[in-house]
Amino acid sequence: MKVSLDWAQHQSNVNLQPNGKEALLEKIGSQLGAIEEVIEWAPRFDGIVVVKVVSCEPHDNADKLHVCKVDDGGKTVGVQRDERGFVQVVCGAPNVAQDMLAVWIPPGATVPSTLGKDPFKLEAKELRGQLSQGMMATGKELGINNDEAGLLVITADEVGEELARPGTPFSQLYGLSDMVIDIENKMFTHRPDCFGVLGVARELAGIQNEAFVSPDWYHHAPSFGTADELPLEVSNAAAELSPRTMLVAINNITIGPSPLWMQAGLTRLGVRPINNIVDITNYVMHLTGQPLHAFDYDKIKERCSGGVVLGARLASEGEDLTLLGKKQIKLTNQDLVIATDKQAVDLAGVMGGAETEVSEQTKAIILTCSSFDMYTIRRTIMRHGIFTDAATRYTKGQSPLQNDRVLAFAMRLILDYSGGKQASNVKDTLPQAPQLPAVSVSPEFINSRLGLSLSTETITTLLTNVEFVVTPRADQLAISVPFWRTDIAIPEDIVEEVGRLYGFDHLPLDLPTRTLKPAVTNPLLDLKSTIRRVLRAAGANEVLTYSFVHGDLLDKTGQNRDDAYQLANALSPDLQYYRLSLTPSLLDRVHPNLKAGYSEFALFEMNPVHAKGFVDKQTGLPLEDQRLAFVFAADAKLAQHAYAGPAYYQAKYYAANLLAELGITHLQFESASAHKPTAGISQAAIAPFETMRSSIIKTADGQFIGELGEYRTQVRKNLKLPPFVAGFELDLRQLLKLLSSDSPYVALPRYPKVEQDISLRLAEDLSYGKLFDFLQQNVVTPAKSAFWFAPLDIYQDEKDKTHKHVTLRFSIASYERTLTSEEVNGLLDKVAALAKSKLGAERL
Repeated sequence: MKVSLDWAQHQSNVNLQPNGKEALLEKIGSQLGAIEEVIEWAPRFDGIVVVKVVSCEPHDNADKLHVCKVDDGGKTVGVQRDERGFVQVVCGAPNVAQDMLAVWIPPGATVPSTLGKDPFKLEAKELRGQLSQGMMATGKELGINNDEAGLLVITADEVGEELARPGTPFSQLYGLSDMVIDIENKMFTHRPDCFGVLGVARELAGIQNEAFVSPDWYHHAPSFGTADELPLEVSNAAAELSPRTMLVAINNITIGPSPLWMQAGLTRLGVRPINNIVDITNYVMHLTGQPLHAFDYDKIKERCSGGVVLGARLASEGEDLTLLGKKQIKLTNQDLVIATDKQAVDLAGVMGGAETEVSEQTKAIILTCSSFDMYTIRRTIMRHGIFTDAATRYTKGQSPLQNDRVLAFAMRLILDYSGGKQASNVKDTLPQAPQLPAVSVSPEFINSRLGLSLSTETITTLLTNVEFVVTPRADQLAISVPFWRTDIAIPEDIVEEVGRLYGFDHLPLDLPTRTLKPAVTNPLLDLKSTIRRVLRAAGANEVLTYSFVHGDLLDKTGQNRDDAYQLANALSPDLQYYRLSLTPSLLDRVHPNLKAGYSEFALFEMNPVHAKGFVDKQTGLPLEDQRLAFVFAADAKLAQHAYAGPAYYQAKYYAANLLAELGITHLQFESASAHKPTAGISQAAIAPFETMRSSIIKTADGQFIGELGEYRTQVRKNLKLPPFVAGFELDLRQLLKLLSSDSPYVALPRYPKVEQDISLRLAEDLSYGKLFDFLQQNVVTPAKSAFWFAPLDIYQDEKDKTHKHVTLRFSIASYERTLTSEEVNGLLDKVAALAKSKLGAERL
């Protein structure tokens, strides 16, 4: 939010800089909002002065140039002067003439419009044989408007007799000695009145303990005149979304430039001057925070079926609208528009339509001042990606009670600066002004929450300084809220107001009392910390991705958008839905990392996910499902040489190692082909995986832990994944239930381990996982020993498609003695015999 101190001071009844600019800036930073930038305008006009052209003769050697003598009041030093003290300047502007007042940039001064780009400092030089000392400037060269057709002409009517004389520093004109303060927008996000300079002026007075009084035109409700020269009616087919629309027709308009003070003021705030009508609507918007719009009356009339009617309604699905700048959009039935009885002519609260804009041929206008539901406008700008100054203000919830004041003020300016006259009655869709809000609060309530001891008189003064009406009643303060303050509704709002006006930096700095007793540990955080340590030690990299994803990512990974919560006010079109699982977010990072030159890597993330249907049964509110996702990927060239077997086993290795470190050692890896979940969140979790090459991780007693495997071909294609990629996703809350409070640490045996390989010939349809689990659970080992199986090889002869050979390495170590090879062979003989009888697996 850019604030012009010159504008603010013109609207203020008190001096806004009683202690100087530095003190004011410090006050703003501590009590109003963070300052992003301070722009001093006067220095860019150093040395530039008003001059009178005392003579203007055609140049002997150039048809379009004139040799001029200018009077600068003798103020500029270091320039050549004639016997009368005048300075010679060669000028090519078509409107240069004798006796005119112009603006002169002398040698050594910098052309203001070039500042910030490639500064151009003028020098005295000859032009076609005549010495030219500096230049007389256009408005564009001075950086106060876009007019480059002729010299900027100074008139006493605009600047006053005192300033309309040679030698006056140009920075003293048109408010150019201004200081513009750019205050961070989010500091005002709940204060619609502070999106206008008038509202900020009131705050600047309040935080300096000065009593502000709004200008009469804003403080008091206006009385509108009557007219019936041009027929005009207002409609409102969306009263809930557009609580108030005011219209008036103005005839006999002459389109031309706005006054220079207004053009210069808008330029200082970063707004490009266009013409008197558009500039006035922009000026009033930046002054009051209330947007307005002017339609060409005749163009609106052409788009009406009978009488001239204009008002708010919801758009029809697929309706077309061409906006200013020729931007074409297709509307939805959620968009609010301003329309005639035939067609939409304005995207309400955002941007006007190109077909009805004010142009040089406009003779009559319809001036509108409306209020809209801020949430509807917010959704519209996000839906169409259109962000304007008007939309910024409408999304803050402007008060509809100021519309009549703002409209009357804008009408007065338009009549003054365009020669127009009121041609219709003022139309208003608000039948009766609602009662102003009132809040009752006690001084004790305020002081107890601020830690202060402010008197009733002090609290009253702080609030009345910014135009609250405070009436003491016994031990309560009855507070009438000003009509422009839509953010005040409850006593706590008054507490915040008093604290800010008094100064939060004046509050006592007492630390709260707290116990020295250690805080109770959070089991979920402890689990995440352990997982983070284990996976990091295994070489994996943790990532943190957005909790929201684009709908396209859900589609690419086979997840159902209908199961996901869609955001009504997404920060970006790329962040539309709450994610259903973490795996898609990780898979979306694989291709960029491979492209960046990382040939192999493991990524993991721990975060909550959400889905429709996964809710608290008592409250009906959505629940968070805490998840861990892991992905391992390697490019095809490296995987071919570095890894034997499918990527599934690499992911399984990480999962088994992690779960073992957590103390969960007895696992089942069931084929996911029979896994048919019914809940949306479970369907989303398995959706990216190829079920024929994936498994469901369970405990020995069948409790679900997560999904593990490789990804579907279409998923790999959609996300440009390499062939060697696999991963898993675990349910962290389920892990918490499985873990005991005891440490999972188990000491390693002191005695050396013994290793033996076992090869089995088994039916082709018997899965490796089932065989592995059978051996792991049925091998009978001595007491006080540690053992494990590890896969070595899976082989299938091309001539025998009905069988395959699986080789595993069995490792065992005792805590009491060194085991012999014969003992280990005996253990394997027994489990092999059992495998043959139960599974038909024959030992080779």
